[in-house]
Amino acid sequence: MQLNVSESELARRRANWQPPAPRYTKGVLAKYAFLVSSSSLGAVTDLDLFNN
Repeated sequence: MQLNVSESELARRRANWQPPAPRYTKGVLAKYAFLVSSSSLGAVTDLDLFNN
């Protein structure tokens, strides 16, 4: 993949980036989003089960 953006522009964008607000702030989906691991780790809610 080729990105036609200068390194200084990328650095500026990274410095100004802020994560988006959570889509769900209450209810079951908010609880799940708060508790779940990343998809690269399996999107599970209890990583301790897999670390043993």
